[in-house]
Amino acid sequence: MTPPIDLEQAQARLLAMLRSGPAIACPVGEAGGRFLAKPAIARRNNPPKDLSAMDGYATIGDGPWELVGEARAGLPFAKALSTGMAVRISTGAHMPTCADAVLIQENARVEGDTLFAEEAPDPNFIRRAGLDFEANDVLIEPGGPLGAAQMALARAGGLAKIVVHEVPQVAVVEVGDELCADPSICAPTQIPAVNGAMLASMARGAGADVSPHGPVADDADALVETLWEARDAALIVISGGASVGPHDLVKPALEAAGFTIDFWRVAIKPGKPLLVARRGNTVALGLPGNPVSSFVTGFLFMAPAIRKLAGAAACLPRAVPLPLAAPLPAGGKRREFLRATWTDAGVIAAEVQDSSALLPLARADVLIDRPAGADRSDTGAFVPCYLLENRAYA
Repeated sequence: MTPPIDLEQAQARLLAMLRSGPAIACPVGEAGGRFLAKPAIARRNNPPKDLSAMDGYATIGDGPWELVGEARAGLPFAKALSTGMAVRISTGAHMPTCADAVLIQENARVEGDTLFAEEAPDPNFIRRAGLDFEANDVLIEPGGPLGAAQMALARAGGLAKIVVHEVPQVAVVEVGDELCADPSICAPTQIPAVNGAMLASMARGAGADVSPHGPVADDADALVETLWEARDAALIVISGGASVGPHDLVKPALEAAGFTIDFWRVAIKPGKPLLVARRGNTVALGLPGNPVSSFVTGFLFMAPAIRKLAGAAACLPRAVPLPLAAPLPAGGKRREFLRATWTDAGVIAAEVQDSSALLPLARADVLIDRPAGADRSDTGAFVPCYLLENRAYA
């Protein structure tokens, strides 16, 4: 039996097998969560003209000034100003031609049609045309994500449609005789099926269109049939049955269904019995059945694989250094990912790290990345952490 491979090597091998889907034009408002296939290029300047950044008065030269009109957002003052003139102006309104400063409302005094200043008008209260970006600027590079801010940016650039990659099709297969599909009627000899719903949610969050399968019994023929049913998926994610027990049938079932095993077992804890196989353009990812192991490997492998299929330029999660609020003992032989909470004083690893314990996972804010053979870490030491979506709002 070959030894487990390193995490980064395993991730690189998995991602190298995957190709993003075709490029399609999509309305910006429907592109949330997707990744660009072609750059988003601005069609207009933003702002399009010089605008006032404050409510007040657009002026030219020194005061006092004669008030000759008003400029509002969407309704500019149509004439050029001459020295000694001013117009009332609203935030976001076009600066009149020749105006060179804005006197903010708080510093203005008006008597009849004459404007006086308690402090000098300021040219810094003018938002210059193209301050944000100019026409033909690249707003979002290929592979960039389309979140709320990016969608706003694309529309501000005059784009009604953008070119994105198709949403990847992902099948999630849950395996195990002991699994009960309906947790409300679970018999004493069964356990509720949790991994399928958990992984499907993670997959959708990463940008996939998910088809769930199972729970599938620990039966080779049933598993092979399920693999053929999922043949149109770019990625088949299988939870359970990937270890070395007599009822762990994923490996032989994949081979019977025409898949070639690329690698099996990764030197991490939890999540060692991870398996990757390929059949044509379909990649299968076998994850451990213990819920926490399934979550961690889903986070480190499934979600990055989906991002690659969706066209992301950056697929892997990024660790950030955070201080420890309590010491950590020396590490074990394998690289560990510890569930931890984030407090004002730093991160604290959960007392229970068993791979079946879901309560510490649901309450965890981060996964601490602990290297193999790590020395004891004292309070205040910075450790690499992966942020989880569980983190509560302040």
